[in-house]
Amino acid sequence: MASCTPADRDATRSGVPDAEATPPASPRADAPGPAPDGMVWIPGGTFTMGDDGALALPHERPVHRVRVRGFYMQVHTVTNADFAAFVDATRYVTVAERVPVLAEIMRGLPPGSPPPPAESLVPGSLVFTPASGTVDLRDVSRWWRWVPGANWRHPSGPKSDLTGKARHPVVQVAWEDAMAYARWKGGRLPTEAEWEFAARGGRERAAHAWGDAPHDAAHPQAHIYAGAFPAHPAEPVAVGRYAANGYGLYDMAGNVWQWTADWYRPDTYARRAAQRPAIDPTGPERGLDPRTEGEPTRVIRGGSFLCSDVYCRGYRVSARGTGAPDTGASHIGFRIVMPAPPRVGDATSSTTAR
Repeated sequence: MASCTPADRDATRSGVPDAEATPPASPRADAPGPAPDGMVWIPGGTFTMGDDGALALPHERPVHRVRVRGFYMQVHTVTNADFAAFVDATRYVTVAERVPVLAEIMRGLPPGSPPPPAESLVPGSLVFTPASGTVDLRDVSRWWRWVPGANWRHPSGPKSDLTGKARHPVVQVAWEDAMAYARWKGGRLPTEAEWEFAARGGRERAAHAWGDAPHDAAHPQAHIYAGAFPAHPAEPVAVGRYAANGYGLYDMAGNVWQWTADWYRPDTYARRAAQRPAIDPTGPERGLDPRTEGEPTRVIRGGSFLCSDVYCRGYRVSARGTGAPDTGASHIGFRIVMPAPPRVGDATSSTTAR
């Protein structure tokens, strides 16, 4: 299950330059050639990663300098139509469509745990389910349900389908499903550093993909939860409904969380802060998430339609979420990147920072 930490305080960003004063970089600056279909060139550069503002969580600190090389990134998150083309071509079966393997389930449970009943070993996935009345926002089980038959074709359960949702982001895809799609397209998932660099759109210390202005419910800059959470149904909307950022990327805030390539550790930034800058960091070699009793998680970014200023400000550009790599959910999708083609005479060696 993706994690998102409640945040219900307004804050000002003291000591931070006005990011709106820095115009976004051109999405075609130094492009090595025409972008692959549906992608845009991200020129690369050095930026300040993380946040030290009042809303920043400990795992977003310390802020540190990072350099990334240029790459191509999908303009939109992968849509249902995109993923359907992949499945049609490869006959791929997602994790949520497979019958669970008892041995794998038992490996993830504490020693001595009884096995689940056989009738529960059916394909399914996690679905957002509204909760009524007073809800303890620390207890995510109040609004998440394991629903048999939920998968990318039936994102809310077996009675739902994709009618009219070809342009909606695909959800209910586990990390390995996203990786399989990326390989089929000849790409990969972005690193966490690449994702944040691209999401900033050339605005060095902005709070959001659109700048420092707060989210405006009357004129929303992203698709997040409206009203009291988690009192009413919600779901993703079609990609591209809101304005693109400075690099021409849509939905880098809200709508669906996005898988990255990196394992999660709460101390990732502290471990590499001494490198000035960290060059093309790829994240830790192994995951460590104290909240999951030892089960490693992958980093997800961007927030989703379930984020709000009352519960989860995961739509902030520096916010880090986590997801179990073997589990999809109704609010997690992804987009892919492709490297620039090598240029004649370019050096091929570089220092990789974890």
